[in-house]
Amino acid sequence: MTGPGNLAWTSAVGELVAAPVAAALAAWPRAGDVLAAPIDPDLADTAAFCERYAVALDDSANCVIIAGRRGELTRYAACVVLATTRADVNGVVRRRLDARKASFAPMDDAVSRTGMEYGGITPIGLPADWPVFVDATVLTRPSVVIGSGLRRSKLALPPAVLADLPGVEIADGLAS
Repeated sequence: MTGPGNLAWTSAVGELVAAPVAAALAAWPRAGDVLAAPIDPDLADTAAFCERYAVALDDSANCVIIAGRRGELTRYAACVVLATTRADVNGVVRRRLDARKASFAPMDDAVSRTGMEYGGITPIGLPADWPVFVDATVLTRPSVVIGSGLRRSKLALPPAVLADLPGVEIADGLAS
């Protein structure tokens, strides 16, 4: 199987994904369109990964977990943006969560709530009640590389497949 960069891409089922990702893929009709490849976990951070594995930054997307608060209520969401951009947490995300304050979820919180490793969090397999905001520019790429839920692998998929994930909302202007 072929995918971006110089990675050994294969089917995304199996040991290359975190448990919640594997469960989501098993129940998702589009799972066959998702590829996985092992990587050096020390190179999981986007810039180092892209340089070592010859993946363009424009073809790499980051998934960040946001905690939005209004009063005593905290709501969580995931944001998927291209690696060359940043999510508008205090504008677009805060409004979409109907929160008074929004910020990146603390690492321990993000890890415990997703069941994924920090630095490998992916929109596939997140809690069902979380919205997943995908910046519209992600959909302009021929394929996109995202986390696998583990630091030791990555996923590649056509952005149209990403847009078909449960809970996904395409957001114009999410990233800048």
